[in-house]
Amino acid sequence: MQNEKTIWQLVDQKGPVFETLSESVWDVPETNFQEVSSCALHRETLLEQGFRVTECAGGLKTAVMGESGKGGPVIAFLGEFDALPNLSQQANVSHPAPITPDGNGHGCGHNLLGAGALAAATAVKDWLEQTGTPGTVRYYGCPAEEGGAGKVFMIRNGAFDGVDCAISWHPFAFTTVCPPSSLANVCMDFVFTGRSSHAAMSPHLGRSALDAAELMNVGVNYLREHMLPTSRIHYAYINAGGKAANVVQSETRIRYMIRAEKLEDLFPLQKRVENIAHGAALMTETQVDIQVLSGMANLMPAPKLEKLMQHNIEELGPLPLSPTDYHYAQDIQATIPQTDIVSAYSMMEIPYQENVSIFNEIIPYRPYFTKNILGSTDVGDVSWIVPTVQLLATTMAVGTSLHSWQATAQGKSSLAHKGMLHAAKIMAATAINILENPSILEKENKKRDYKAIIPKTVEPPSTHEPR
Repeated sequence: MQNEKTIWQLVDQKGPVFETLSESVWDVPETNFQEVSSCALHRETLLEQGFRVTECAGGLKTAVMGESGKGGPVIAFLGEFDALPNLSQQANVSHPAPITPDGNGHGCGHNLLGAGALAAATAVKDWLEQTGTPGTVRYYGCPAEEGGAGKVFMIRNGAFDGVDCAISWHPFAFTTVCPPSSLANVCMDFVFTGRSSHAAMSPHLGRSALDAAELMNVGVNYLREHMLPTSRIHYAYINAGGKAANVVQSETRIRYMIRAEKLEDLFPLQKRVENIAHGAALMTETQVDIQVLSGMANLMPAPKLEKLMQHNIEELGPLPLSPTDYHYAQDIQATIPQTDIVSAYSMMEIPYQENVSIFNEIIPYRPYFTKNILGSTDVGDVSWIVPTVQLLATTMAVGTSLHSWQATAQGKSSLAHKGMLHAAKIMAATAINILENPSILEKENKKRDYKAIIPKTVEPPSTHEPR
């Protein structure tokens, strides 16, 4: 218990540094693989705190890694700092107010995620230096979690070689260990190419790429009846061929995102969708080019580490909140449909509480928590190669949806800062427990057959749609 209190104090001592970092990143929202300023802010903080810094970690220009200590075990804290398009929003207000029309914004709280993970890593670094305990701490500033699968490219390029354990967190409306698995996914473009012609004068000479895309959609919609109920398929037209209705469209591009509960379920479903695309091309005498853009594995559980993190949640206790925190959360909650608030409790499988703007109770550890996180994260890929534990921490009002203006607005709030440092204390305490008792990791080390969804021929793109 004494060591935990020491690590909490180390987080508090440098709390203002990381509050400033999170706000600075919030001020320069950059989408995936474009996080030049955000990465630079993290790099500068790593240098100021005395880490050995590796730029372009894993071969990515907007990734950075800081390291301190000597020997094993090697514990990695995973940070992120990418923003989302079209979520520009003023901070600390309770109404939609874009700073820049159609601009970027931190609607998923990654400004907090990166700063909080770095706060935890710094506290562990300072503790290692003070106590002389053997071990190494690393901080990974990872780009492009939002649909770009940055960590997958980093894994491919050996960035996580030598890591024994990974710890991360995510801003949320509840504080809990994150035992449920996220969904594996793959994002693909299907580019159909045909032959243009005058749609009235010579339709028989045309080969419609638009018809092919439409037939593909019909086929996939029939497939939905015959896939696992936990799987998901979404699509959007990137290029429907043009605006002229009297032309047989010669090229279309349609983007599909396919999700499944497990990697072993994803690959066969992906193949079936690809077969439908080939069938649509055959029916229309067009060609189809299939391009994999990104993909992420499902999150693998680590029960021993989850129980350890739960212990630290309980030791630290609830957030130290003020009336101002509750008042602002109430103002935000007033903009959220009641159905969304009720749904938030349902998703967490806890009883609904009326008139609660901030949930500040300790949620018991539930190893058999039945709900999956219905989104996807590239933290899942890391969890296939090293034991990984993840925390959800309260930084926003109950009912707040991620990827919303409300989430962006709360990104600089007092609650956000408190929740971020609370998360840092829990993560840092979990790390020192592992450093003091490395045998914990021996119980978690399971050899897994990891196969990245993204082919080795695919390089990181300049931009992608958010997950």
